[in-house]
Amino acid sequence: MNTSANNTFTALDEFELINSATDYALKRADNGWISGYFYQCELTSVFQPIFSIDLGKTIAHAAYVRSKSNEEIALWPWQVFAMASKDDQLIELDRLCRAIHALNYYFNHTSQSDNLFVEVHPRLLESVKDDHGRAFENFLDLIGVKTSRVVIEIPAIVNRNWKLLQHVIGNYRSRGYRIAANYSGTNSDWMAELGSLYPDVVRIAASDLMRHETIAELANTVHSFGASLLVRDIETAEQLAAAKRTEADYLQGNLLGKPLSVIKTTELTPASRPVN
Repeated sequence: MNTSANNTFTALDEFELINSATDYALKRADNGWISGYFYQCELTSVFQPIFSIDLGKTIAHAAYVRSKSNEEIALWPWQVFAMASKDDQLIELDRLCRAIHALNYYFNHTSQSDNLFVEVHPRLLESVKDDHGRAFENFLDLIGVKTSRVVIEIPAIVNRNWKLLQHVIGNYRSRGYRIAANYSGTNSDWMAELGSLYPDVVRIAASDLMRHETIAELANTVHSFGASLLVRDIETAEQLAAAKRTEADYLQGNLLGKPLSVIKTTELTPASRPVN
């Protein structure tokens, strides 16, 4: 986002202008944090830092939805998505969540280079037949953000559907998004076969590092295609050490930083850096 856009986005009237140009029910709090509404639920964002081992600092944040009912009862994301029983409701909810994340991230984060990781619900990928990412691209255009600063996380369950995986990666990439695929415990042959549609980032759970003998092979495959390896859900020092040994590029997990309703660019602690 350019400097002039950053200056514009600090104004309340600019938010109102954006709000009036969308179909979303959005609200901006006094502290600038934005929420939206789906039925009787208020939705907002939390962000978990993603660290680059080479740079030793935050280079992105993963967005997650947090919600509560009118009775101020906190709801898990799956409880909110369970309300969207019909495809059109699911599409509306998923797009609303990404719009809220984008607004919170780019309104409240001053970095010009950090990227936003956003999840896409697997049902949306099946319900929308073509032009995946078009509606979100239109919203990003509205707030002055390039799609290249957004990383779309493809759910691991989509790995089971080869044609759908190819299709959605091709759709999102054609619009300039970066792609993150999730390693699901199967062999890595399918990734090599994607060829030019190979994801930019491959995400793997830290717990899988401790169980699979093929992880070193996976890391080599990822890097041979010019992609990056992200180890997520790092909860213990043992898992962090395993991520270092695997030659991961990016690190994410509660051990390093929990999801919060604040966005910070921070450095890895000395204990979290790899030992040369």
